[in-house]
Amino acid sequence: MSTIIADFTAIFFPKLVALNKILLYTNYMSEKRGLLLEHYFTNNENLKSNIREIFYQLNNIKFTFLSDNGVFSKNNIDYASKLLVETFIQEHHKLNNEFILDVGGGYGFIGITICKLTEANVDIVDINKRAIHLCERNIKLNEIPNCRVFASNIYENVKNKYKYIITNPPIRAGKKTVLKILMEAKNHLDENGELWFVINKDQGAKSTKKALEACYNIEIIEKSKGFFVFRAKIS
Repeated sequence: MSTIIADFTAIFFPKLVALNKILLYTNYMSEKRGLLLEHYFTNNENLKSNIREIFYQLNNIKFTFLSDNGVFSKNNIDYASKLLVETFIQEHHKLNNEFILDVGGGYGFIGITICKLTEANVDIVDINKRAIHLCERNIKLNEIPNCRVFASNIYENVKNKYKYIITNPPIRAGKKTVLKILMEAKNHLDENGELWFVINKDQGAKSTKKALEACYNIEIIEKSKGFFVFRAKIS
């Protein structure tokens, strides 16, 4: 009997140990991902700071952005945001005296770039305190006098109306939040205003378009690498 038990232990115990390690690692990574996802659309004051610079150039204009841990796309400018900005700029070269709102603007890439290139007046809102602080610094760093940033949980502190609302919505915050950002934009648009946004086809671009058709005339302006840039006008 002792021989049988010894053989059983020799065969199965290593497998049990290995399985336990896999389960522990899976739980660890799930918790880690949860923390990482939390950071960029909420606030974590205990997260260690690590400022870095990100460089960008469009239409021969150079930009420098300060980024940090706990904000979206902290190491580089994400492709979706670049596609959204560059598509918008192609359609709108100069927007003197027009007003634009960048929702969930993070450290300010979308709003600051559009502001400098179009000469519009741009407001940027975000809920993340670290992102807001970075955005304030980036506005000064890039010398953008007609751009401001303030804290707002989506449109909670937004009082004005705008010709354009633009956003790369926080997909990981959930579809309910994304649809709230897009649906409620109409309450803050001028009569002939436009909502511009970008979503990946694998993150619900088509279903989002269908949901918005109830209150917007919506069209696809650009498609690239699975990302769709939409323009929506109040119907």
